[in-house]
Amino acid sequence: MVRINIDGKELQVPAQSTILEAAKNNDIFIPTLCHHPKLTPFGGCRLCLVEVKGFLKPVTACTTTVGEGMEVVTSSPEIEELRRLVLELILSDHPNDCMVCEKTGSCALQELAYMYGVREAEYAGERRNYETRDGNPFIERDLEKCILCGRCVKACDEIQGVEAIDFGYRGFRAKICTSYEEDLDCEFCGQCVAVCPTGALTGKLWKLKGRPGTTKEIDTVCPYCGIGCNITAHVKKNEIVRITSAEDTWNEGWLCVKGRFGYQFVSSPDRLVRPLIRTAPKSGMPSLGRKGIKWGEVFREASWEEALDLIASRIREIKETHGADALAGLSSARCTNEENYVFQKFMRAAVGTNNVDHCARL
Repeated sequence: MVRINIDGKELQVPAQSTILEAAKNNDIFIPTLCHHPKLTPFGGCRLCLVEVKGFLKPVTACTTTVGEGMEVVTSSPEIEELRRLVLELILSDHPNDCMVCEKTGSCALQELAYMYGVREAEYAGERRNYETRDGNPFIERDLEKCILCGRCVKACDEIQGVEAIDFGYRGFRAKICTSYEEDLDCEFCGQCVAVCPTGALTGKLWKLKGRPGTTKEIDTVCPYCGIGCNITAHVKKNEIVRITSAEDTWNEGWLCVKGRFGYQFVSSPDRLVRPLIRTAPKSGMPSLGRKGIKWGEVFREASWEEALDLIASRIREIKETHGADALAGLSSARCTNEENYVFQKFMRAAVGTNNVDHCARL
């Protein structure tokens, strides 16, 4: 531990922490755009500039390590003016279309512009213009909204180890590129979308479906595999419009493509919502049709009580006539771990057979 002074407060902090980490751990606010707690420091946005006694000029708090006796000033008229200038320069080459941006309400750039009262950019000049062209099915990339914070590149490299994107070109022409500037072709985990502080990266599936703040948020568990990631379902008009995961969950906000984008089945028009009981085929109809279903058979809706009573009686009848191993149970990968556990326990302990399985695919 080392002793430092931040804005007049004497603090003891871990020796290898940065000024930004020391400040945040002691509820001292320093604005950032490129910093993310799960990624290595970058220092690209320059918004976390602070004054350190003995240093000739301001330094970035996210890349500067604390030292014994260090005295830091996080807010002064000069520092605030520098931050405002940086914001104005970023906004001078940023589309002013917050009215229709998917990130409105959760955009870090928008929040900082509000905090510093930056209504519009005071600097005119050449602007970057990119044609929106991306044939992938999941991620919308609007490079005109990209502030080159590097979060997406680091998440793809350090978290996923995929390196599907990287910085390309230099100076004013610099941008985040895919390989050979082709359409994005990766695992589509959406980690880049999760860490993007602006509307440069959003999900195609939730476009114009409802922005953060306009949806009901329901915390639940991803049903797809045994990992059991914590997810938040954003619901509007009784329909899931997007899936996110908070950083303070055990999976630290990271999800796979199924967990982040594979939720449409919940609202599928083909989904059964009431029990159906198959009736006997009509006389004179052929015996079998496609998939083994008898032609002429019809299904009628039933109550849960009637359906469960029928299932229980048929299981009992088959078990008594042919033995427990004449029965088999097939569960679903879209159920939770707990539900699948209860199902296999029922088949093994109650029915008395080990004939139980489930499919772990979409």
